Amino acid sequence: MLQRKSVPLNRKLASNPPAVYRVTDSSSCSVSSQRSVPEGILIREDVDAPISWVLPSRLTQNLTKKGGDNVNKLFVGIDVGSRNNAVYIMNPDGGKNSCFNVQNDIGGAKTISKRVVSALNDMNLSVVDIGMEATSVYGENLTCFLREDGSLGRFDRKLFVLNPKQVSKFKDMYSDLPKNDPVDAFVIADSLRFGRIGTPIYMDDYRYQALQKLTRARFYAVQNQTREMQRFKNYLYLKCSGLAQERIFSDSYGVSAMALYEAFETPDDIASTDIEALTAFIANAGKNRSPRPDEIAKAVQAAARGSYRLPKTVNDSVNQVLSISISSMRAMKAQIKALEKEIERQFANIPNTLISIPGVGPVLSAGIIAEIGNINRFDSQEKLAKYAGLAWSQYQSGTFEGQNSRLIKSGNRFLKYYLYEAAYHHVRCDTDYKRFYDLKFKEVNKYQHKRALALTARKFVRLVFRLLKDNRLYIPA
Repeated sequence: MLQRKSVPLNRKLASNPPAVYRVTDSSSCSVSSQRSVPEGILIREDVDAPISWVLPSRLTQNLTKKGGDNVNKLFVGIDVGSRNNAVYIMNPDGGKNSCFNVQNDIGGAKTISKRVVSALNDMNLSVVDIGMEATSVYGENLTCFLREDGSLGRFDRKLFVLNPKQVSKFKDMYSDLPKNDPVDAFVIADSLRFGRIGTPIYMDDYRYQALQKLTRARFYAVQNQTREMQRFKNYLYLKCSGLAQERIFSDSYGVSAMALYEAFETPDDIASTDIEALTAFIANAGKNRSPRPDEIAKAVQAAARGSYRLPKTVNDSVNQVLSISISSMRAMKAQIKALEKEIERQFANIPNTLISIPGVGPVLSAGIIAEIGNINRFDSQEKLAKYAGLAWSQYQSGTFEGQNSRLIKSGNRFLKYYLYEAAYHHVRCDTDYKRFYDLKFKEVNKYQHKRALALTARKFVRLVFRLLKDNRLYIPA
């Protein structure tokens, strides 16, 4: 059995100076008041309080040179919750100014504003960065309040909404921090102090935010519709496997197909129906728009004859589920149509040039514009692409350079979705983009469509950026 060797305490201190010092006075937690503490160590007020680095002077000087001197800026981290908000106000040198909890309501927001203004006045500062994690919808009202608050409007303030993954990775630098709301607020404030955060949220024109609510609601409605269509297809396979396996109708979820699914309860009912009667049914259901209803009727009967048969009790339940699913899909289709109508109405009030791109209508253009906001927030098309998540990671070490790279996992998923959709529609209308898509499709044997579409969307970002930046219409080459 191994025995731990005892080492005298004085020898331990001589070889490994303690990394953490405990401070009893909360006011002595700043860098300037700890001149007797060695540089490069951690300071903590109590066992569970956030820790602060006392950086060496040469590193502190370098840190404050970037972007207009952090020594003249106050940092506020807010950990947002559905009921309460934890707030950590950090001094320019990284020391603690105050830490408190407020309710997530208008009274709590006023308290935050009052405490921040008081700290700015006490230290004679004029610049403040306020950050919070993206926490569903719980922080949006607070963000709007801080943006519109008159007392904060006298100062140069910037609002940041941080990716929770980014905050979590930053927190990993502190190996012994507990998990609680005040500590999370501290980490957010310290992330702002290090200055590696992206651009502030765009709130100069509320028309973009109003449009964004509609385009994101449409995004979720389309996702729900897609999931419901997949569930419907699974149950259709149980009812009549042949119809699910073969692509008989041009649109498997069209009017004619849905009428057939609802009118016939079993595959035997379809197979035993007179071919002329079935042809007439399909023609009437499709309002005589189908060019070959007789061929469709024959294919439907052939698929029904080759389908599995379910026990009657199970088949009745499957029919009930299919009926409900059809009603749900019709309701979702109506919701999407209503959203798109309102999107087009609001989008008409926003000047844009993307609608001139062939294949990209007002809905897809609105989805892109709503997420970008003011294009002048982005200095280059590379930054816009990275904001959309259309950038690739790099794997390199020494002389090795990885050939296969993946898209980064961060980025605005809503902007990425609308860029993908717009690029896919544009491929159908533009020969240059069609040629580019086909070239990338044939380069590999795996994930051909996904890879080709991602690269085409990346190419499409350059077009979007240039049209918006120059405020010019699309002119085909």
